[in-house]
Amino acid sequence: MINLEVPRKLTTLVDQARQAAMAFLRPNSRKYDQAEHTYPKELDTLASLLDGLSASGGGAGAGGVRRSSGKPSTANLSLVLGTMEMCWGDAGLLLSMPRQGLGNAAIASVASEEQLARYRGKWAAMAITEPDTGSDSGAIRTTAVRDGDHYVLNGEKIFVTSGERADCVVVWATLDRSMGKAAIKSFVVDRGTPGFELVRLEHKLGIRASDTAHFRLDNCMVPAENLLGTPEINPAQGFAGVMQTFDNTRPLVAAMAVGITRAALEETRRLLESAGVEIDYDRPANNQHAAAAAFLEMESDYEAMYLLTLQAAWMADNRQPNSLQASYAKAKAGRSATAITLRCVELAGSIGYTEHELLEKWSRDAKIMDIFEGTQQIQQLIIGRRLLGKTSAQLK
Repeated sequence: MINLEVPRKLTTLVDQARQAAMAFLRPNSRKYDQAEHTYPKELDTLASLLDGLSASGGGAGAGGVRRSSGKPSTANLSLVLGTMEMCWGDAGLLLSMPRQGLGNAAIASVASEEQLARYRGKWAAMAITEPDTGSDSGAIRTTAVRDGDHYVLNGEKIFVTSGERADCVVVWATLDRSMGKAAIKSFVVDRGTPGFELVRLEHKLGIRASDTAHFRLDNCMVPAENLLGTPEINPAQGFAGVMQTFDNTRPLVAAMAVGITRAALEETRRLLESAGVEIDYDRPANNQHAAAAAFLEMESDYEAMYLLTLQAAWMADNRQPNSLQASYAKAKAGRSATAITLRCVELAGSIGYTEHELLEKWSRDAKIMDIFEGTQQIQQLIIGRRLLGKTSAQLK
């Protein structure tokens, strides 16, 4: 039976993550939103604190996903709970945390024990999207050709979160385009590798504290031992190995959306109450102030995204396949966060639209939660295929 209560042993972790969010992330949220591409050096101290939490059995970052060791655990649940608290503070700053990159989730999902040891403590970004390949990860055109003890990578990668700051980047590439998705593998490319060129940093709508990079790979020589997982191409398996990454990261993105949404709802409640609008849980919504009715509707939507996120994490911790639930959580949280934060801006009127409050920032930050790690439309396709028993060729 699924238990969606926060385990007692995780309450300390949640409290510590909340304190970090209150002490640094929230107070510096506006500062680093305005100072785009400026690295928040204060994060180094905070990252050291989070490393200590992870070593003690917890973790509050975005990328330290653990693989199940065979027994039920709370590793994924602790990560989503910590992520919710930190993104209540600031999502862009969380994504800027050293050693908390999404590439770390890829390494944790499919790396060998030797690779796990080699990249322990490293900050890994993840490069999937290409200029001509958006949501269809199976259409990747970046190639990887074996040359002795190395692979030669050629292609371009865009929208790489923490690409400039990370120690290495997990690059998705195909070993053989004619073999389709089955030939797609992931490679760890260390920063400074010849042929791995940073083209530019993007200016963005939201999560501006986090750098987003565009890379070009021009005959980039990567050691063969940096290929994550097995080099064999198995058409029957497809690219299930690299797709395991999404089963881990999509609940984390959903958790980020939950944190942002809770921040917006809490601030909106404060503003409504200060304006004399009472929110009464004992009366029907249609018998209350219109703003109170709207708030109650948003709050119920928030509860749904929160519980779906916990479910996806709980299933991963209990060794249950969670691909469908990960997409449920990602789709619901991404869409609801965007809608709720914009509605909060609307309810707050002129205060919500200006930089006087963080509401307008949260509405900008929320939008990316509905896009990266698989767009809303892709999540709906995945859900439809699984519920209807259709293949990707049958339901496009």
